[in-house]
Amino acid sequence: MRSVYLPRAGQVAAGALLVLLAAVAPARAQYGRPSMEDPAIGEKYHVEAELNFFNPDLEATVSSESLGIVGSEIDVKSDLGYVDKTIREFRFVLRPGKKHKFRIAYTPVKYDGDSILGRTIIFNGIAYTVGLPVQTQFKWNTWRFGYEYDFVYTDRGYAGFIVEARQTDASFELASPVDDEFTRARGPIPAIGGAFRFYPVKHFAVTGEFTGFKLPEINDYKGDFFDLDIYGTYNFTHNFGVKGGYRTLDASYLAKHDNGSLKLKGLYFAGLVRF
Repeated sequence: MRSVYLPRAGQVAAGALLVLLAAVAPARAQYGRPSMEDPAIGEKYHVEAELNFFNPDLEATVSSESLGIVGSEIDVKSDLGYVDKTIREFRFVLRPGKKHKFRIAYTPVKYDGDSILGRTIIFNGIAYTVGLPVQTQFKWNTWRFGYEYDFVYTDRGYAGFIVEARQTDASFELASPVDDEFTRARGPIPAIGGAFRFYPVKHFAVTGEFTGFKLPEINDYKGDFFDLDIYGTYNFTHNFGVKGGYRTLDASYLAKHDNGSLKLKGLYFAGLVRF
């Protein structure tokens, strides 16, 4: 199973934050020091909808044991020839009060491969030998349902905590002249974390969010994930904005004789509307 490398993620997040601050420094000098008479643009809403385009570096492995035969750890890039691609994510926020947010997000991850095996692999108790053509499909779809309470809230930013439930559906299919096999794991994982936001200038916000959890092994099931998101948002009006940031997501699971891991990290860009 993969372990989370927090120091590197922290360095990347800090670097991204410095770049964002450097970018808005001239505008901050122009507008002057924030004040209660100069409130931020983008915080007056009850519903927020967002579509973002995530361009991550992919790292993923999958393994499945059957009939007492230990499966190979299959690397989807080196063994199956997968290449990086853009992933779309949908996010929604319902905000009944200025300190309360109900968060919903859906991230469909899907990769397909058509390759010739460069080594023998064992999957679901079957050996697939060197030189065999295989067609594969890897999915890792996640729904996120969460609640955020901002215990600190001002006209120029906030800080809060997040509680969340993630419903993950991970599957892997392999087809070849020898046999067709698949594995699938589904289940909820709770999460806790925090968020902060501040406005260096009234139209631009810097936001950081973190959630994570490690579910201990219970009856041959366990899972963990780590999700860090640092981004900047430029709000043209209270109702429309654009954002860009850096995200790293590291997740893994064990479901009896099957296990898998997924790591996505990279830049993303998004548009959002509010009402």
